[in-house]
Amino acid sequence: MARPLASFHLVVTIAVLLTVLGLVMVLSSSSVEAVASDGSAYGLFTSQVIFAVLGFVVFYVALQVPVRMLRRLSFPALAATVVMLALVLIPGIGTESQGTRGWFVIAGISVQPSELAKIAFAVWGAHLLATRRGEHSTLKDMLVPLIPAALIVTGLIVLQPDLGTTISLAIIVLALLWFAGLPLRVFLGIVGTATAFAVVLALTAGYRSARVRAFLNPGEDPQGIGYQARQAKFSLADGGIWGRGLGQSRAKWSYLPNAHNDFIFAIIGEELGFLGGVAVIGLFGLFAYVGLRIAMRSVDPFLRLLTATATTWIIGQAFINIGYVVGLLPVTGLQLPLVSAGGTSTATTLLMFGLIANAARHEPEAIAALHAGQDGRFGRLLRLRKPEAYLPIRAAATRAPGPRRGSAPARGRAERDTKARAADQRTGRPTKNRAAKDRTAKGRTANGRTANGGRQSNAARRSNGDGRDRRTGERGNRR
Repeated sequence: MARPLASFHLVVTIAVLLTVLGLVMVLSSSSVEAVASDGSAYGLFTSQVIFAVLGFVVFYVALQVPVRMLRRLSFPALAATVVMLALVLIPGIGTESQGTRGWFVIAGISVQPSELAKIAFAVWGAHLLATRRGEHSTLKDMLVPLIPAALIVTGLIVLQPDLGTTISLAIIVLALLWFAGLPLRVFLGIVGTATAFAVVLALTAGYRSARVRAFLNPGEDPQGIGYQARQAKFSLADGGIWGRGLGQSRAKWSYLPNAHNDFIFAIIGEELGFLGGVAVIGLFGLFAYVGLRIAMRSVDPFLRLLTATATTWIIGQAFINIGYVVGLLPVTGLQLPLVSAGGTSTATTLLMFGLIANAARHEPEAIAALHAGQDGRFGRLLRLRKPEAYLPIRAAATRAPGPRRGSAPARGRAERDTKARAADQRTGRPTKNRAAKDRTAKGRTANGRTANGGRQSNAARRSNGDGRDRRTGERGNRR
């Protein structure tokens, strides 16, 4: 962990391991129903592989994109996803599946715009808060227009309706506000409002209220609304400690609905046992540690906010999915990131992993190592561009006294300071204010002190500068 690129390598490794595990488990859990419907065991698996390959392509693009370009494109991307969320609600354009109108079907491939909206909102929100935060930022600057935009996106998702994506978006908004430093009193008020809103949504629609009743009273309707959660527990219990073996699940023979999607963790527990489930949880726990480590080590406020928010969102979604599979939470329909079947979800999650890996390469130690030629075999193989050092813009209130802003001496000193900070970040040395150092080296002549710190003689202080004594007016003899 002391190596400069340790965080980057860990993020890439976790993304690859979770994606490969997801492909294996999707093939195992969907093969039986795929044969029954299409005659081939590889139908859903082939679609998942295509989206996984697409996801690694966007992962690579996210690694290469400069931070400035990412921030510049954040708002156009959010606006485009809002338009897509509105279009998907129109019958004939959007496709309805399992009671939710939230997909576009293009050339036989389903695209879910709500997944794209989560990514776009996280990037735009981090850009907005990183730009507005500071010593003189007000509460209005943090909440407007972030909260109104979140309400618009949430309203379009609720109209689909999609409770799981709504919860994911709420996690993103709360994480942005928390890591941006929102006052605790205001933050708790927003959490309370969001909780009340979630309760209202859970009790208004029939299928959502039925899920809550099944969670509170599991034995009320074991063959109806409580059937899925009940079968998931049986599947986990059947796996034991060591599991029945890869591909040997019995629940996937139409005993557990959505075994390849929402309840794939139950199949993991059945085939790989308790140890397999702990390994999956351990991978997500390691990702939580690495993601927050990258956020703490980032000097760019935008990357710090984006990395912490993305980590919280992915870990929160995994916690909710595993929670309702084991019976700790009511069923919400959230997928297990990179493991559950779902093409758009897999591709967008890999995109977010790529952005986190990009942030890992922007750590100060990583920048110094990469500019020193320590790319490593992996970096040279992928031909990754070298990251640029972050140069903070200092507030006018923190400037040292000197020429007014915009004058030629001030511009020259600012350019020298900027070049010095960039050179220090590339070499790994602490940044120093070269101009301040030059000014202090000159010394002061006030209070009878010379430039080298010595005290002037009495004759020199009494002299008018031409050798005459101010008291007598006579020219003194030099000694």
